[in-house]
Amino acid sequence: MELPVLIETLRDALEHDQTEQLIDKLEDVHPADYAAAISNFSSPDLWSLLTFLPTHTQAKIFGYLPPETQVQLAIRVSRRSLSPIIRQMSSDERADLFNRLTEEQKDALLPALAQAEREDLLLLSSYEEGTAGSIMTSDYAILHPELTVRNAIDVLRREAPDKETIYSAYVVDNDRKLIGVITLRELIIAPANARIHEVMNHDPIFAQTSMLQEEVAALISHYDLLALPIVNEEQQMVGIVTYDDAMDVVEEETTEDFHKAATVGKLETSVKHAGIGLLYRKRVLWLVILVFGNIFSGAGIAYFEETIASYLALLFFLPLLIASSGNAGAQSGTLMVRALATGDVNIRDWSYLLGREILVAGLLGLTMSAAVVGLGIWRGGMDIAVVVALTMMLVVVAGSLIGLSLPFLLSRFNLDPATASGPLITSIADVTGVVLYFSIATWYLGL
Repeated sequence: MELPVLIETLRDALEHDQTEQLIDKLEDVHPADYAAAISNFSSPDLWSLLTFLPTHTQAKIFGYLPPETQVQLAIRVSRRSLSPIIRQMSSDERADLFNRLTEEQKDALLPALAQAEREDLLLLSSYEEGTAGSIMTSDYAILHPELTVRNAIDVLRREAPDKETIYSAYVVDNDRKLIGVITLRELIIAPANARIHEVMNHDPIFAQTSMLQEEVAALISHYDLLALPIVNEEQQMVGIVTYDDAMDVVEEETTEDFHKAATVGKLETSVKHAGIGLLYRKRVLWLVILVFGNIFSGAGIAYFEETIASYLALLFFLPLLIASSGNAGAQSGTLMVRALATGDVNIRDWSYLLGREILVAGLLGLTMSAAVVGLGIWRGGMDIAVVVALTMMLVVVAGSLIGLSLPFLLSRFNLDPATASGPLITSIADVTGVVLYFSIATWYLGL
């Protein structure tokens, strides 16, 4: 069922108080689609559209709701109504919600959970944000190395309903130290009487709880894993990060890089739900800084006032030239920021990339110079055309080198290179373009 149709169906059911008659119609609707639909309703109506469903279905849908909506419901709904849903949620989603609540709300929620669930929740929520521990789930399947393949399959069959995934099972010793991994496919094709330690992979890929979440996602991507086991400092198995959680991390990191590229700080909420005050605070600092940065462009123009007065035709080409410098810088900067983020290049590659960029930017500058020389002759004559063509060549090279170098410079000082993209590179390239343009004009025109 398409989203607009689903929303209209739910709205009609609310208006006629027929929500319970929806169960048959919703049988084939994915929880993610249902969550997207009910997110368009107010909190009271949203809760009404949840409560008539089975608890396990409510928990699945609740996990797909936006974080802000989850918190709003946790505030509005009584503990008695909400706790069954919380208990049915996966351990990692439960921990994420718990971390978003106030201390008072946390204290109200904990007594509603069983002791084992409470201890698991407190452990998962204790890991530092942005690490493997903060995104892992404790719902994973473990096997003993002395089990036979037949017995191991029986174990997985019994545990499957309560586990995040059983496509990979992790083999631990009596101290819960990770010693191997085996896939469901390997179990199915292995001899029934073989021992797990005879058929398992003895060298599993794993990560520490303190590893950064983006590094975890990179590991999962590199090795094409469905899940990555997570161990503590004693090498004991404590959780897994599944590929879908890794995808969420990649999306989150990419979104954050886009925001930084636009010199907007990290948003703790979606753009749709962000308040006016939050958007103002996140955007105002860099805009004010760049305003004062662009004063240098004005100062450059003022310094060459006599040159401009003598050849007013120069002003016609000013926007074109500084825009070309900024565009070239933005292109180069975007390429380098992404390459640094993915590990494709590192700081040691700067000198090699610099030499290559000079050649590429030189070719781009020549091409763009050829494109504008005719316009220069038409607007100002041959002398102006030479100035414009020469400047175009140099500003494209200068902008490209600025765009390439600034991300490396920020990385060298342990700053996020994503901040170098967009407005920051463009502003620096603009100032450079103004100074180069009028310096060349003053020199060539003999002023």
